[in-house]
Amino acid sequence: MLPKFDVLTDEQINKIHKNSMRILKEIGIEFSYDPVIEIFKKHGQRVEGHRVFLEPDFVEEMVEKAPAQFTLHARNPEHNLVCGDGNTIYMPGYGAPFIYDADGGKRDATMADYDNFVKLAGASKNIHMTGGTVVEPTDVPDDIRHLKMAYSHITNSDKCFMGSSSGYEFARDSIEMTAILHGGLDVIKEKPALICLINSVTPLKYDDRMLGGLMAYAETGQPMVIASLVMAGSTGPATMAGALSLQNAEVLAGITLAQCINPGTPVVYGSTSTASDMSTGSLSIGNPENALFASASAQLSRFYGVPCRGGGGLSDAKTVDAQAGYESMMVLFAASTTGVNFVLHTAGILQYYMAMSYEKFMVDDEIAGMVLRYLKGFDCDSDEKMAFDVIKTVGPGGHFLTQKHTRKNFKTEFFRPALSDRQSFDAWAKDGLDTNQRAKARWQEVLANYTAPELDADVKAKIEAFIEKRTKELIK
Repeated sequence: MLPKFDVLTDEQINKIHKNSMRILKEIGIEFSYDPVIEIFKKHGQRVEGHRVFLEPDFVEEMVEKAPAQFTLHARNPEHNLVCGDGNTIYMPGYGAPFIYDADGGKRDATMADYDNFVKLAGASKNIHMTGGTVVEPTDVPDDIRHLKMAYSHITNSDKCFMGSSSGYEFARDSIEMTAILHGGLDVIKEKPALICLINSVTPLKYDDRMLGGLMAYAETGQPMVIASLVMAGSTGPATMAGALSLQNAEVLAGITLAQCINPGTPVVYGSTSTASDMSTGSLSIGNPENALFASASAQLSRFYGVPCRGGGGLSDAKTVDAQAGYESMMVLFAASTTGVNFVLHTAGILQYYMAMSYEKFMVDDEIAGMVLRYLKGFDCDSDEKMAFDVIKTVGPGGHFLTQKHTRKNFKTEFFRPALSDRQSFDAWAKDGLDTNQRAKARWQEVLANYTAPELDADVKAKIEAFIEKRTKELIK
């Protein structure tokens, strides 16, 4: 693994840490969920109403209980993932309510779109897990949406996936379905198989829904990404250091709570912080500030000894154009080369999380492959790789095209694009297809040829029975 580029000095990290601890101690965090208030009272922290004031020594003690890395188990062990220890995990976009089509059209996302994106992630060699709420399927009732989404991940792929964190009850449903898939709750407590996303409400608040989800996952030892989205200039200070301090305080508060509930619960330090666009007041994600926040968060996560989430193929563009390409590459590359372990939103996102695009997914998948090749670096561990003998054979003025050494090594040494065009101008001009058009043809081809991994019939029947039972209970 390549060395990580640091954007903060040790002195700056210490300043951010001390500033965050001061925020937690003197300003506090609001937790709107009564069971959480009781937990902090039992741990001797000062509570005023729903505001909790955390002592720095207590926070540090709790954060130290979180593991530096953990393994997330897939139903196919070949797709097990180690989060931490220098590993990089890519997954699709998350939570977008709209689909932007290749022709510039905009529409609501559906369950069919959800299934398609899970299949595209399942088929990809660069996307390591199928993610979570890849889109919001608006044609499915809210009360059972989480059941349908989990079922899609379970049946359309055998990679790891994310579960619901929308309150205690929905979170437990996701955990129960995953337990059935893996052979029981005791099994996944021993070998975690589900991860969720817990978001703070910036500034300095966690709501009932997220806190209920956090409690459910912590009780069963399932990992959580605990994340803060500070919009510098609107929901947070306009200074980068101030915004980072605020983010850090919120994330540390969530990690502290998870360890209070169940010491040793795996957590991921999450950042989606970025700068507001001050000309419009809207969120902006395809900017250098976002890349800096992700890189700084990777350093802070190493300082606290936990894995990190950040970055992705993020763009404010509305279509698959040059802006979408250069913004997405910047943010994904920065996160990947500075030590972010868990990269949500790797593929498909347009317009600051508002939309998913099939074409953008394929472009981002190509970008992810390029970045992964860069991270692989150089292999100098054998005479074969150093190639002295073939250089001697060819000698001055020759070429290597016909050498056995070339035929043996080029497929593993060189990145081979699935989407990018490398033809001559004349050959390209015969088709005249731009990237957007090639991407459309590519995702349609992948879906047409995709076969979901087989799921044990008894397990599938048990999961479907669980969904039927819960559907009757939830829709009355």
